[in-house]
Amino acid sequence: MTLRFNSDGTFRVLQMADIQDGPNVREDTIRLIEAAIKKTHPDLIVFTGDQIRGYDPAYIDTFLRRRGEQPGTHIRAVTEIEAKIRGIKRHPLTKALRAQPPTDDNWMIDGIGTDSPKLVKRNKRDGRNGSANKLESWAQSINRATAATILDSTRQKVRDTFAAFLGPALEARIPFAATYGNHDFQCGILADEQDDIYREFSGCMNPVAGSSPLALEPGTFAIPIEASDGSGRIAMSVMMVNSGDYADNAFDGDRSNSGDREHAGDTGNAGKSGDTSGNTGNAAGGRESLTSYAKYASNSRGWDLADSDGYGTPSPEAIEWLKQVQRELGERNGDGLAVPAIAFQHIPPQEFYDCLREVPAYTPNAVEGARTFAGHCYVLNRDVCRPGSRLGEAIGCADENVGEVQALRDAGGYFALFCGHDHKNSFVGHVHDIDLGYAPTCGFECYGPKSRLRGIRLFEFRENNPVSYVTRMLTWGDLIGRYSSNELRVFFEDHCVTDLIGIRNELRRPAGHRHTAGHRIGNVRRSRPRHRQTIQALGAATQGVAVATVGQSPICGMRKICGKSAKYQQNINGTG
Repeated sequence: MTLRFNSDGTFRVLQMADIQDGPNVREDTIRLIEAAIKKTHPDLIVFTGDQIRGYDPAYIDTFLRRRGEQPGTHIRAVTEIEAKIRGIKRHPLTKALRAQPPTDDNWMIDGIGTDSPKLVKRNKRDGRNGSANKLESWAQSINRATAATILDSTRQKVRDTFAAFLGPALEARIPFAATYGNHDFQCGILADEQDDIYREFSGCMNPVAGSSPLALEPGTFAIPIEASDGSGRIAMSVMMVNSGDYADNAFDGDRSNSGDREHAGDTGNAGKSGDTSGNTGNAAGGRESLTSYAKYASNSRGWDLADSDGYGTPSPEAIEWLKQVQRELGERNGDGLAVPAIAFQHIPPQEFYDCLREVPAYTPNAVEGARTFAGHCYVLNRDVCRPGSRLGEAIGCADENVGEVQALRDAGGYFALFCGHDHKNSFVGHVHDIDLGYAPTCGFECYGPKSRLRGIRLFEFRENNPVSYVTRMLTWGDLIGRYSSNELRVFFEDHCVTDLIGIRNELRRPAGHRHTAGHRIGNVRRSRPRHRQTIQALGAATQGVAVATVGQSPICGMRKICGKSAKYQQNINGTG
């Protein structure tokens, strides 16, 4: 499929970030996607990762905290709780398969030479255990529910998820492209297989990895946009980048973003490339994974909504490809010049922090940095950010800077890099000679901002000057209304905290409880010292204290801890 600028010289792109849902995609998410498509009539839709809520209870039997581990082994506490609430039960044989994988020592094949051989449990004396009827039932269950079969069920659930959120695009016949985030693979189906499933739907622009110089790996590829005159000249390019999932220090030697199939459903033969049989044996690779798992699990954060070992980065091959692909496009145009290009990926690089300004810890509406940037508080730098920008949470970048932004500058042509990942952020800043920006979550199953602020980012490019693009948010509040169909859940997701940083950030959000940001209320001069004291008291009083609950309003909790009244909140300036 070839994409071109329209006859009027325009090309519209919709960025949809962090749908992050299970097979039954929420109706509000679908409504938002439908409304955005109808309003804008886009020429291309890009999905920038975490389309799949890999930790959804629907995937409990094949869940992976990290690639390379045995599916369904390390289930998060929150997933177990959610599964019980929703009445989802694990397959009865998954535990047995993990605890005692079939081997020659404890299993035997009954009926060799017949049309229906069965796997049965070996008895020490006679090779049998229990009555014939019992054996028959157990053997049939084993044959029917192997790990491979369970993975097949997961593949169908992934297909159902895609069909749900792609439905409006398919109906409108809008081409789409997708890259991957840190949660997509956790369902147990890795990026290369998800790529195959995406290509089952008409309009998919994801090429087969390695099929051309424009297609490096699953989630990393270029989409040329040709000129409107039909000459074939590439006027602009949309670059999709697989930004990885989690840092490699959890599993040495396992690139988080390689997209290979070698570990998919295969923990017993972890080193055998291309083995997707679903074996669940305990080969050396599996034992190493468990050992490495213990390292990061011992330092995990509370309920594991965020992970201790940090986020991943684009592969070295992807960084080099970002340079090489510009040369390839220039050669196709015949002039060797880099073409104007915008890149989309999931996890932001560290340079996104350069769009912020460090401020004192007691500054209203400031957010505390994460991991490498922890202990520092930030607000938007209005000198570099576009009007309408919003900072709702810390930038969840990797601890390592692999030089991606510098690579974009060195290659030439790149004018913007847009990400998802951090569901409450929607700012656009210009630093390092490039635009760095966000789209917030457009889903209603995951955490995020208030309903009215969840949305989809629109881009409009002009053929004669793609660099001077226009972008704006299409929010639920603009397209649908103020409230979603489940506002209680959205409120919980907006104020859910998992650590002390989250509590302190909530305390800096007076706008979320008493007034709208930007409105000046009461005596600011009198209230700020009290606000400062509260924040500082929290930092001192809660050192080393674990957060025991998720979703409790931190404001309400702090009133009890500090013995402070809520009056100070009424007197805080919500600007910044």
